[in-house]
Amino acid sequence: MHATPFIHRNLPRLLLHARESVMGHTRPSLRSHGLSDQQWRVLRVLGEHAHDSAGVETGRVAKEAFLLGPSLTGVLTRMARDGLIERQRCPQDARRTVVRATPAGLAKVQALSHSIEAHYAWMEAQLGKPAMQQLYALLDQVIALEGGGTTPPPGPDSNPRSNP
Repeated sequence: MHATPFIHRNLPRLLLHARESVMGHTRPSLRSHGLSDQQWRVLRVLGEHAHDSAGVETGRVAKEAFLLGPSLTGVLTRMARDGLIERQRCPQDARRTVVRATPAGLAKVQALSHSIEAHYAWMEAQLGKPAMQQLYALLDQVIALEGGGTTPPPGPDSNPRSNP
């Protein structure tokens, strides 16, 4: 039996490698603030929704921070213990929980945003602003194509060489 040769590069692996390369610059700052990658993703989401005084429903946090529910529960428990977030029952539906960053959590978001934005500015200087904008646009297109598109991806009978 012959192995089927791959024609395209391993996109998931390249995306993971790119993520790890970027996070290699971010993790030291996160660790110096006592945060894990997952805690930072939660704080970043809550920081982006800080204007919402009602808080953010945990399902939305899980979706936007790319955390599975059971993992999110543990992360939120540690963050509440450390005074970074507050949890309460949703006033409209007591079965749901909403969370918001505390002033201490928002202070970490503010402090980390400087080093993260500085790294993005450095990347933009290295790549050029048009390339950075193109990178964001292409990533948005891939996300929409794979996650939000209405047309299923091509099946095994399609010819990957026909669309370079």
